[in-house]
Amino acid sequence: MVAYHDDDRQMMPHPILIEAKQIAPNQILLDYDQRADLASATKISNYWIRSNMDRPAGIASVGMSEALSAMNSIRSDVGMIIPVDNSNMRFVMTFRVNAISRVMYTVLPCFVSLEGRTGYMGGNWGPFSRNFFIGM
Repeated sequence: MVAYHDDDRQMMPHPILIEAKQIAPNQILLDYDQRADLASATKISNYWIRSNMDRPAGIASVGMSEALSAMNSIRSDVGMIIPVDNSNMRFVMTFRVNAISRVMYTVLPCFVSLEGRTGYMGGNWGPFSRNFFIGM
């Protein structure tokens, strides 16, 4: 077993969220740029959704000024994520509640490893990610 330094775990190759698109009042389609490890990509607690409201509402787990933590990730009683096809690059998040219309949401995935790997410990979005949408 190889011991990783924290910086190494954040710098290891990892899939980046290309786009998050609302496809139904309670569903978001996620597209990654590379094949993701299925276990980490479908673990709902590896995701946060930030809203532009002070406090989280609707599908959001964090408000505008909150830091991401294990306590405010998306919980399994609120939503789930499943693969769309066999690409391991496209996933659908489904929530028990609808997104609030005209609220801006930002999808923030973390800890999603590349297919065949584990242990990535950073964020899965970048400067070119289209990971935000306005609730329909």
